[in-house]
Amino acid sequence: MSKGPLSPVLAWEKHPLEELGMAFTLFTVTTSAALFLGMLWLQEVGWRLGRRQLAQDSEGTWKHLGTLEGAVFGLMGLLMAFAFSGAASRFDARRQLVAQEANAIGTAYLRLDLLPAVAQPALRENFRRYLDARLEVFQNPQDSPASKAGLDRSVQLQTAMWSQAVAACRADVPAPTPMLVLPALNEMIDITTTRAMAMNQHPPSIIYLMLGALTLASALLAGYGMAEGKARSWIHILGFAALFSVTLFVILDLEYPRLGFIRVDAADQVLVSLRVSMK
Repeated sequence: MSKGPLSPVLAWEKHPLEELGMAFTLFTVTTSAALFLGMLWLQEVGWRLGRRQLAQDSEGTWKHLGTLEGAVFGLMGLLMAFAFSGAASRFDARRQLVAQEANAIGTAYLRLDLLPAVAQPALRENFRRYLDARLEVFQNPQDSPASKAGLDRSVQLQTAMWSQAVAACRADVPAPTPMLVLPALNEMIDITTTRAMAMNQHPPSIIYLMLGALTLASALLAGYGMAEGKARSWIHILGFAALFSVTLFVILDLEYPRLGFIRVDAADQVLVSLRVSMK
């Protein structure tokens, strides 16, 4: 394999979206820190309001708080679990799709052996260029000019490879050849649409706004509820705010697996290995 066709793969390994990833990480850390500080402040506000109310009505204030708190904390827990579970499921699905695309490309590439020898060199070269283009799609920020150029080039190569394969299957080949080659090539093409859809699947922004609002409201109620005690437990206050802030950070990190700390870059290595094996 010549040095030229391999250079896109090596470039992909050296450019993991560091600049955009740092900006995203800064955003998620800032958001989580703001939520943490907001929860601490609202717990303090709730505690002060609770102490004031307790001084005015020592017996009736907390009679019906259990039902209200249970409803709010239950809704917050349900929404938090929904967001975390969905983010983890989408992360795993995106990682599995990388392996599926590698398998689809590898299978279609191997089945080129069934075509006439005269048609194989051009198809194999297009397969190498196609995998380079697919890697370029993900080595650059989504919707960037470089990523769009790689996507356009991969679409053009899909059309060219399909035309070449159909023409080769019309030649004097055994009857099972078209049924083995063309479906494999079609699966390789279809998986690109599936991956594109998976990368753009995220919950509506209103979900995150509701999650943040409920978390802050829960902090206010938690502070209000602690006013019944004579002393505050700072371990519980800090732990409550820290746990929910970190959970939100992890949810956001899982939702964008090419930007934060939790990435699918390791899964992409199967495509790199496949490209290296295409000699």
